[in-house]
Amino acid sequence: MMFRTVLLPLLSLALVSCGQVPADSTVNANAMSDTTSMNPQHSDSLSLATFGTGCFWCTEAIFQQLGGVEKVVSGYSGGFIKNPSYKEVCNGTTGHAEVVQITFNPSLITFSELLEVFFATHDPTTLNRQGNDVGTQYRSVIFFHDEEQKRLAELAVKAGNESGTWPDPIVTEVSSFSVFYAAEDYHQEYFDLNGTQPYCSYVIRPKVDKFKKKFAEKLKQPQVRQE
Repeated sequence: MMFRTVLLPLLSLALVSCGQVPADSTVNANAMSDTTSMNPQHSDSLSLATFGTGCFWCTEAIFQQLGGVEKVVSGYSGGFIKNPSYKEVCNGTTGHAEVVQITFNPSLITFSELLEVFFATHDPTTLNRQGNDVGTQYRSVIFFHDEEQKRLAELAVKAGNESGTWPDPIVTEVSSFSVFYAAEDYHQEYFDLNGTQPYCSYVIRPKVDKFKKKFAEKLKQPQVRQE
């Protein structure tokens, strides 16, 4: 009986992966397709960062909680076809990575600070894999928007390898950003809207809890309601 009690949750976890479309999701391949130029300036005061750390549900759930981050959109980048669908990307045939595009205020949070969170919240040493999510679409990747972002990303990779934090070499891809396609509507704010789903409970929530503990001072502060 005890064996069964332990085994069933483990089997459930083994079957949980990001590449599963929820049964009640409305799949519209290009519902939010969009492109973004190479200019890192989203506005006069905001900048862009584009990261992949495996399943974009996890990445979004983490970065949207950082102070100074204005918006996080889940999507696809780094591939060779236009307007890819989630199904196509999950097949691993489009070259895209699951990424998030982060709109942030560099006067409140720097790109280097975003990189710190990036490397602390996934395993950058596993090639094309994060946990049960396997495939090139789950690769660790930084798509830099300008030469300064490239310089900082490469320095972070070098520092990470020299620090001995990980027993294996970092395999994070550092590539020039070209185009971003926003994912289908049901992927946006996935953790917030689907917190009881198995993947959210077993995979995302532990990551978010660990992140909150480590980066408590960088989290968004609750809004004080004015009477």
